[in-house]
Amino acid sequence: MTEANKNSPSSLEDALEVATDIQPALNKLVVIFQRTTEGGSLTTSQVSIMNQLKARGAARVSQVAAAELIRMPTASNALYQLEQRNLIERSRDEKDRRGVMVQLTKKGEAELQRVSSERAEALAEILRWLDAEGLQTAREVSDLINQLAEIYRPTQDSQK
Repeated sequence: MTEANKNSPSSLEDALEVATDIQPALNKLVVIFQRTTEGGSLTTSQVSIMNQLKARGAARVSQVAAAELIRMPTASNALYQLEQRNLIERSRDEKDRRGVMVQLTKKGEAELQRVSSERAEALAEILRWLDAEGLQTAREVSDLINQLAEIYRPTQDSQK
């Protein structure tokens, strides 16, 4: 169990050591961030779905579910809520008329931009408690966090 997963370059043991060290503080900061952004117009899950549609363009519900690591009914419900607010729209898949594609509307793009700016400001309020050296370290770590968000795809083994 300490060997690297065939898809990952590090051993679970090494990763667990780092995870154990940062997990309590990360949980605390996530809770603070979520409470600071509570009452916003979009949930974190909705923002994630909208960011995915912005980055990748129109997608089938099944593609949204797979990318978000959620089940189809959960994705359908989230997309329905976004559609009711005119933030996304559905259209027939041009390649397969039986399929339905979802994509951001202009209103959805504008709302995503607004909410993302609000959340960036909320995170900046947390980060501003760091001194200049700490903020520079955060800049460096942000590259790793962005990379991890891009490359990590859980396997059935990692979800046990």
